[in-house]
Amino acid sequence: MIIVHIADITMFYAPASGGVRTYLDAKHRRLGRQPGIRHSLLVPGAHFNERDGIYKVPAPALPFGKGYRFPLRLGPWRNILQDLQPDLIEVGDPYLTAWAALDARRQLDVPVIGFYHSDLPLLVSNRMGPWLTPNVEAYVRKLYGNFDRVLAPSQVMADKLIGLGVRNVYVQPLGVDLQTFHPSHRDPGLRTALGIAEDCSLLIFAGRGSKEKNLPVLLNCMQRLGKRYHLLLVGSAMPTAVPENVTVINQFCPAPQVARLMASADALVHAGDQETFGLVILEAMASGIPVVAVAAGAFQEIVTAEGGLLCAPNNPLAMANAVQELFAQGCTERGQRARRHVERYYAWDRVVASLLQHYRAVLGTQQPMLAHG
Repeated sequence: MIIVHIADITMFYAPASGGVRTYLDAKHRRLGRQPGIRHSLLVPGAHFNERDGIYKVPAPALPFGKGYRFPLRLGPWRNILQDLQPDLIEVGDPYLTAWAALDARRQLDVPVIGFYHSDLPLLVSNRMGPWLTPNVEAYVRKLYGNFDRVLAPSQVMADKLIGLGVRNVYVQPLGVDLQTFHPSHRDPGLRTALGIAEDCSLLIFAGRGSKEKNLPVLLNCMQRLGKRYHLLLVGSAMPTAVPENVTVINQFCPAPQVARLMASADALVHAGDQETFGLVILEAMASGIPVVAVAAGAFQEIVTAEGGLLCAPNNPLAMANAVQELFAQGCTERGQRARRHVERYYAWDRVVASLLQHYRAVLGTQQPMLAHG
């Protein structure tokens, strides 16, 4: 018997998309196994279809958008929600689909939760300059002020929303697939395949090569570290002009391939200073390797002494020193502690159990803890 029907709606869902799709797919699988719960997922597609509770809603492809589609018509999304008649709607982006969910709420009279996955004012400022920031902040304040509850993946993101005047904000961390990302996937032949010596320390970074990842800092760091260290850059839009001790896999790689490469490296390095959460950090720790990242954004919340070291942002020398310090302390034992840490705090089952507390609260059955701020 169906007790509650939850519907997620977002445009952040593409073949090569990142953290939001990872979250939604993990959630969809686990809610599908929960007795008494039905989960529907509305995402953009070329044509309308439905399979296993995932509804593709027609939306045009973004030029050079790597498979992303941008909905332009509110009606089809609202109408599907009205046909599905969910008991609760969760919104995963700040664009048209969010307004479609709020529009559907008027007829359905159900709570709508907004998950603030991306820092929209910062994103727009990076792409178009700071002159639009006040307008974008006003938009975020208006949109997220309409939701019955707002979830943020980290305290730093929750504090930004609270600072904009958004109320009812709760911290809800994301999780990591502990089976996909596992130390057992280590490939002892990777160093030979890369043409580097067995005693060379292998670092890895995986993700999109976008501006906010600060890849020039990583490349400068590698020049300082020299030939005893080698960096593997994995993902789309990576730089092609790199130091000799850097290898580039310039393409989107599916999770199992990334997991094999991560488990085969000694540590992950991440120079991004604007991360709203940083799933790749958890994936590295789950793979049994420690992390060197910058003390900025959400990294200060998820990189503890169990999992690695933090260094000053935008400082290649500080990052190189942190890498050397990590290896001097020993990566193997810290990697094992990192694995135990994510097993304890970031398993998807734990995340979904926490989400269900939020859902029960807005449906009127239970009250979880409010984010401070």
